[in-house]
Amino acid sequence: MGDARVIPLHGDDGSRRPRPVPAPPPEPARPDPGPIDPELLAGDRPDWERKLAGGLAFLRRRITGDYEVDDFGFDRDLTEHLLAPPFRPLYEKWFRVEATGLQHVPDTGGALVVANHSGTVPLDAVMTTLALLDHHPAHRHLRMLGADLVFRTPGLGALARKSGQTLACNPDAERLLSAGELVGVWPEGFKGIGKPYADRYKLQRFGRGGFVGAALRTRVPIIPCSIVGAEEIYPMIGNARTVARLLGFPYFPITPTFPLLGPLGAVPLPSKWYIEFGEPIDTASLDSDGADDPMLVFNLTDQVRETIQQTLYRLLLQRRSVFR
Repeated sequence: MGDARVIPLHGDDGSRRPRPVPAPPPEPARPDPGPIDPELLAGDRPDWERKLAGGLAFLRRRITGDYEVDDFGFDRDLTEHLLAPPFRPLYEKWFRVEATGLQHVPDTGGALVVANHSGTVPLDAVMTTLALLDHHPAHRHLRMLGADLVFRTPGLGALARKSGQTLACNPDAERLLSAGELVGVWPEGFKGIGKPYADRYKLQRFGRGGFVGAALRTRVPIIPCSIVGAEEIYPMIGNARTVARLLGFPYFPITPTFPLLGPLGAVPLPSKWYIEFGEPIDTASLDSDGADDPMLVFNLTDQVRETIQQTLYRLLLQRRSVFR
């Protein structure tokens, strides 16, 4: 029986006698709302409410430390909610990217995506990452292999690590592939993104085939990826080599709009993009010791390069114009 308050009252005979008065029932405890779940605001709720709920949930996780960072520094939560969203308008509205062949990328397990590189600024790598994150059925993260210049640049290196990138070296690539990650490599490197506009869509050397060795050792498929559209965003008509040496850059681009128009010249031209993922090249049936066979590595490297080059030619024939 609950607690009761006793108050004096007069009875019928004029005597004072106590009458128990039940105490009011206690208010039920309010449940802890817990983290804000964006799904609670799905359905008929306005879009701004869903975005607000998602933003508040993200802030709560950052404040409470409820997120994970892997051994390479990859912060999945930060990438999905803060680093990727600013590039989506470029993907969807500005470049109007069409990604095909996504069914060739496995839903799980390790695989190596090998793509052509171009565009003066490596936006092609970012657009390829978004194609897989937003449009692949498994929404896979592409763990990109970057040049050491990326990680030496203050601020940029830390962001690259948080977005899932790591140094383009075989030990890191093999660790990621062995862990079942989807890894992306652009073997042309700076020779590809820094080539003049006159050499557009002509693949440069693919190095010594280190990416093929990593795929052979980990027995993962190699997926050729061909990107059309990146060559036209900053048509490079010159290279200020003296300025590049002073700044420690591999090149310093001169385009029709940069540096002539200053910061405005940094706006990319709205070219029409196509990204095609080709059929996987199987390595599991090959001997893992083949990574030490120079001829096998050379032949596989040449096969990947030739596949990408022929696909680029086909996509260019299908494209109606640079901007549509």
